[in-house]
Amino acid sequence: MPRRYSHQFRERVLALVRDGRDVGDLAAELGVASATIYRWRRQERIDVGEIPGTDSTVAAELADARRRIRELEDELSATRLAASMLRDQGIRPKGGSRSLQP
Repeated sequence: MPRRYSHQFRERVLALVRDGRDVGDLAAELGVASATIYRWRRQERIDVGEIPGTDSTVAAELADARRRIRELEDELSATRLAASMLRDQGIRPKGGSRSLQP
């Protein structure tokens, strides 16, 4: 699983890069892969509009939406399974009042 860094840590690292520090030296000093720092820098440039790409806030919203869709699909699957099991046992919802004719 990838290591997670705090937002404040990322901001401090990017500030050091903006101040002219070498990415390789920073990576070795802080124990962060240089590719990670380059990725953070690229995402920062996207977020401020310097280069085209998906903004961080949009990416986070998409990730949340996809997670919620997965949860809803799981709930729907469980509901369908329960309905199927009840149907197989001959149990109708609400006592089957619709099937009774007066």
